Amino acid sequence: MIETGHAHDDLRQVPVYSLYSETREPTAEMLKNLDAVVVDLQDVGTRIYTYIYTMAYCLTAARKRDLQVIVCDRPNPIGGVSVEGPMLEPGFESFVGLYPIPMRHGMTIGELARLFNEHFGIGARLEVVPMEGWRREMYHDDAGAPWVIPSPNMPTLDTAIVYPGTVLFEGTNVSEGRGTTRPFELVGAPWVIAESFAAALNRRMLNGVVFRPAVFEPTFHKHAKESCGGCQLHVTDRKTFQPVLSSILLLEAFRSASRERFRWRDPPYEYEHEKLPIDILAGSAAVREQLDADVPAEAIARSWEAGVAAFEKIRKKFLIYA
Repeated sequence: MIETGHAHDDLRQVPVYSLYSETREPTAEMLKNLDAVVVDLQDVGTRIYTYIYTMAYCLTAARKRDLQVIVCDRPNPIGGVSVEGPMLEPGFESFVGLYPIPMRHGMTIGELARLFNEHFGIGARLEVVPMEGWRREMYHDDAGAPWVIPSPNMPTLDTAIVYPGTVLFEGTNVSEGRGTTRPFELVGAPWVIAESFAAALNRRMLNGVVFRPAVFEPTFHKHAKESCGGCQLHVTDRKTFQPVLSSILLLEAFRSASRERFRWRDPPYEYEHEKLPIDILAGSAAVREQLDADVPAEAIARSWEAGVAAFEKIRKKFLIYA
């Protein structure tokens, strides 16, 4: 929520317009005298990450002015195979979710451009420049590309792997590790005893992940300079790890640790001033309501399977890579 102002590039002698400012959609002034709009962004494979909606707004603005959009495709750093998590439902659209896709979508930014433009009806003149040599099972380190930090709290590939789930903690008063060197891998709160908390999680025997007890002190953001007990997620098998299920289990555990102190964060959040942040992050009120009703994490995960299956049928039409 720290906006970036407009600027001027002294080296290239061109204006720099921020789309994380008073507008998310390029204005007529920004697009004046352009022949085309080129989108070259490194996405992280999660519905919440706003880069894909900045691209969608560019497509929308270009369509209004009959400008061509060229999307330079980039690897999905967490692979293009696994799809997981609740679907965004109508009425819960926001800058962290404009279209009904699951939390982990398993698509590249170029494939998403095609999906948004054709299936969701933006209708711009779109060209996607495909990658050479990328395959769906590749994670970012398999692709041989250097990890260039796409935003300050996405420092490593490890962050991106857990992010489709632990981003949900932005909708709570639990620290998601902002203010540490391991954001989204570390989660904790002042009311939690780390050792017993992690031991209980590990007894659930989730595939592909170990919860290591951790005590940390964020330097800023939630619980700054307070000791937080919780855990660090260590992914031991990327193929079987389910980040969203793992984080639903974590949410359940933090609520159980202290129902008096755990709470859902109040708005505003990412330009939404009315709906609860957890609801726009999860894509509906369902996850929050299920957790508040003590529905087990595994049952919550089963509840989104039909939506994921329906999405995968649509998704197939827009995949570029084998």
